[in-house]
Amino acid sequence: MDKTWQKMYEAAKKVQGFTAIGPHMEAGGVAATVLAESGKIYTGVCVDTACGLGVCAERSALFNMITNGETKISRVLALMADGKNGAPCGACREFIVQLMEKDYQQVEIMLDYEKDKVATMGDLTPEWWL
Repeated sequence: MDKTWQKMYEAAKKVQGFTAIGPHMEAGGVAATVLAESGKIYTGVCVDTACGLGVCAERSALFNMITNGETKISRVLALMADGKNGAPCGACREFIVQLMEKDYQQVEIMLDYEKDKVATMGDLTPEWWL
């Protein structure tokens, strides 16, 4: 396991934590990190709502990165509530593709931290509609 994945994993663990915000909103069950082109790691957590207006942890991390003036990523790691990793959902994949339209296929996705299993967005989303 390379040290960058380790740093990303630890950063996700640091921000992960279930928080009940109100009767119809909770956050933090899933945490994610993205590695920007600059080498900086950005974090985000999921925000779940009763009406579908929430956001996934991956997009939350990407919004954080964009807010800080960066637009290119090379890696994504999502830490699920059960401590396992998972691939981005369809909405997050679409967001990554639109963000990195010409280079999205090279973005690395951590699928299983314990087994050091990584895929690329090109593996997960080989063709895009454009």
